[in-house]
Amino acid sequence: MTAGARPAERLARAALTRVLEPGDEHGGRWLREFGATGLLALLTAPDAGRGRLTGVGEPRLDGYRARALAAVPERDLAAVARLGGRFVCPGDTEWPSQLDDLGDARPIGLWVRGSPDLRIWSLRSVAVVGARACTSYGAHMAASIGAGLAERGWVVTSGAAFGVDGAAHRGALASGGATVAVLACGVDVVYPRGHAELIGRIVEQGLVIAELAPGDHPTRSRFVLRNRVIAALTRGTVVVEAEYRSGSLVTARDAQRLGRFTMGVPGPVTSGLSAGVHELLRGEGVLVTDAAEVAELVGDIGELAPRRRGPVLPRDLLDPLSARVLEALPARGSAAGPDIARGAGTTPDEALARLYELHSLGFVERRGDGWQLAGPATPAATTRRGGS
Repeated sequence: MTAGARPAERLARAALTRVLEPGDEHGGRWLREFGATGLLALLTAPDAGRGRLTGVGEPRLDGYRARALAAVPERDLAAVARLGGRFVCPGDTEWPSQLDDLGDARPIGLWVRGSPDLRIWSLRSVAVVGARACTSYGAHMAASIGAGLAERGWVVTSGAAFGVDGAAHRGALASGGATVAVLACGVDVVYPRGHAELIGRIVEQGLVIAELAPGDHPTRSRFVLRNRVIAALTRGTVVVEAEYRSGSLVTARDAQRLGRFTMGVPGPVTSGLSAGVHELLRGEGVLVTDAAEVAELVGDIGELAPRRRGPVLPRDLLDPLSARVLEALPARGSAAGPDIARGAGTTPDEALARLYELHSLGFVERRGDGWQLAGPATPAATTRRGGS
């Protein structure tokens, strides 16, 4: 058991994960006002807290009461313990304090499987999310970014779904790195079923967490609400392939509202799977193409991506005047020194001096009284003409 919260508080919060849906702000407000044990007592009272639990109608209160009366938190805690898991809630030393940024939509608690400390891992984590039906390009980019972040000591957080999520998790695992899967169901439920092996590997090498009690199954709304936890846990969210209507963009918008970094990986403008990402980049999202650029944005001072530029050509190393003299030579044929000087905007003497330097470097050749560009051989700074 994680140290911190009082046993009665922990038991009540575990029970409330059976009662309140993820992100229920009415429930979050009541939790803040009455505490977990007080709220559970109100919900199990014959009047279901009428007059004190405000903001919802009587039918909904009756629904809460029915759930509260059916909750058996001791059984849920024992079930997770048998899996080697635990229940982490506010007040525990393992509770990630950045989740408090969600306000009344903060999780009641988190069911956790895996040995690492969730709070410590969340201090240096990045979310990588995207389309389930991603392209091979999207899968490649997600795996590459996941692996690159893991190699740089970052925890890769995602939702264990098909497509981009799975590729990001696999990239981190393949690099021997850390990864966290945030599920929209109980931590003992394998969803999607095709990811049974992947989720098993994450439990062994990382963490699997969920707001929902053991045995609970995912729904469409739970997938959407799960995304706010992914956004809040991490320093930033990277979106790899997403259509205009995408749960990944919900995660990105949640990250923006929470003041986290939001990044997108560009794709072909002809691909509908990149349309949502491009819309994100037209707003406040930052374009990234690899893990180094992600780490530069979300990391500490000094975690800089390598400077990128095209190949350095020999003429790039010339001083400005020599470059102007070289450009003054005609593409074909030769030109006299005075004509070259006039084209370069300098004196004949200065032009002549630069021409001889360019000749030594292999850029130009002298033909009688004129000068012309050297042949097709690539000049180099170490090449000398006219003897040693």
